[in-house]
Amino acid sequence: MKPPRTPSKGGEQFSPFGGVRGDFTVYLSTAYLAPVQYYCKLVSYKTIWIETNENYLRQTYRNRCMIATANGIQSLSVPVEKPNTAKFLTKDIRISDHGNWRHIHWHALVSAYGMSPFFEYYADDFAPFFQQKYHFLLDFNERLMLTICELLDIHPNINFTTEYLPAVPNDFRTIIRPGQAVADESFVPIPYYQVFREKHGFLPNLSIVDLLFNMGPEAAMVLKSLP
Repeated sequence: MKPPRTPSKGGEQFSPFGGVRGDFTVYLSTAYLAPVQYYCKLVSYKTIWIETNENYLRQTYRNRCMIATANGIQSLSVPVEKPNTAKFLTKDIRISDHGNWRHIHWHALVSAYGMSPFFEYYADDFAPFFQQKYHFLLDFNERLMLTICELLDIHPNINFTTEYLPAVPNDFRTIIRPGQAVADESFVPIPYYQVFREKHGFLPNLSIVDLLFNMGPEAAMVLKSLP
C-alpha cells in the first residue's frame, strides 16, 4: 500500500492540478470502481459530496463497474441484500456473500489486466478488497475510492451527506450511470492506451482501474487533460 495521503494546511484538500471549477461543489453517488468520468469530477471540484441518504437505485455504478476484456466490455456487479421494504437508503445497503463474487471479480480483473503494463505494480493494493469482507456497500466503495485516490496521488475534499437534498448544484448523482440517458457535456473522453485496443478500438469511460492499470503514474495526467 502506498503512503496515506496528507491533508493540506487548514485541514482542506485540493486538486493538485489547480483547475478547480468556479462553482466549486459537486454531488456524486457512491460507486464501485467508478468510471473515469467520476474521477474527473473528483479532480475538477473543490468540494465533493457523496450521497448516502438517497433511495437506493439499482442497475447503476453504485454496485457495478465496467472493464475491458478480450471479449469486449464486461460488467461486474457486487450483489446486495434485498431489504424488506420497497424503498431503502444507500447507506443501509448491505453486501451479500451470494455467488462467491469476490473471487469472480478478482479473477476477472486478473484475466482482463494481467498483461497490462501496471497491473502487477498495483495488484497488492487491490487484492485485499477481494479477500476481506465488508458489510456495507458504502464502506466498501469508500475504502476503494480512497485507495485509488492515493494511487493516483489526487487529494479531493470528500464529504458524505447527512440528509437528502433534491436540488443541489452540479448534481451528477443520477447522470453518471451505465448507458447514461442524460448527456454530460463537461466530459469528453480522451483515448489512452488499452491492452485490447487493436481488437475493440478505444473503449471510453470504463472503470478507473482500466486507466490506472494501463497508464500507471500517467493516469492522473489523463484525468487532468480531460474537460
